[in-house]
Amino acid sequence: HMHEVFPELFLDLFCYGPLEKGMDVSQVGAVDYTDIGVDGASLATAADSFAALEQRVEVEGRLTWLEVMELIEGDWAGLEGERARLMMQNIPRFGSGGSPADGWAERISGALTRLVTGAPTPGGVRMIPGLFSWAKVVTYGQRLGATPDGRRAGAPLSHGPNPSPGFNRGKGGTPTQMVAAVAAVQPGYGNTAPLQLDLDPSTGADGGLVDNVMALIWSHFDLGGTLVNINVLDRETLLDAQRDPSRYPDLMVRVTGFSAYFASLSDEMRQYVVDRLVEGGG
Repeated sequence: HMHEVFPELFLDLFCYGPLEKGMDVSQVGAVDYTDIGVDGASLATAADSFAALEQRVEVEGRLTWLEVMELIEGDWAGLEGERARLMMQNIPRFGSGGSPADGWAERISGALTRLVTGAPTPGGVRMIPGLFSWAKVVTYGQRLGATPDGRRAGAPLSHGPNPSPGFNRGKGGTPTQMVAAVAAVQPGYGNTAPLQLDLDPSTGADGGLVDNVMALIWSHFDLGGTLVNINVLDRETLLDAQRDPSRYPDLMVRVTGFSAYFASLSDEMRQYVVDRLVEGGG
């Protein structure tokens, strides 16, 4: 009933069919080339989970499947639970380049693409796959229990096709690795899988900030990327704004597919934006 409650009046003007047929573009039959976007969310959470299970259970045998299930159901409780959680978390994660987690991310994205493109609606409308979490990483996480990648119950999930915050903690080259990782999991059918780049101005400490950012953007597109969301924010400013948002009423951040005043975000979403910049990752 979208044509009744939220008609696409502007889009109707730019499509052949709606005006001629007296229909809204959202109605089946209004245009000959209608498609529907279907977005997968939190790719890194899934890929890192599969990689952790593969490495710690299948390859190394450090945990059994039953032990992992009990630990997850108990939300990694107790000293042994925390040790296991850190062990599952401390693997080469999606975005580190050539890791099992990177391989899992490509497999999952490929499987999603095949399933979505192979299943049109009963009316024959094509389904177009993408990877995008629609700023729901906090909401989705609140509704999901612990996961095998070491994430606790209720914690935010990873965003869209981006590596999890902290995926490459303590190592160099994070922006470059992210650019390549997100490009490698693009579904390739026109629906986007956006790269979220959160950079500190020190990226251009040699005076070449603009050139460095442009190089990252063009590298991503040359590798097959489709869209980039960028923040260039000073770490200390952001941390101070997190402590007292009222002191920074004009601080604008790129959340995901939209921008917002930092002070207007929920506490949980502000923390997630901070984590992305401070820990690295999307």
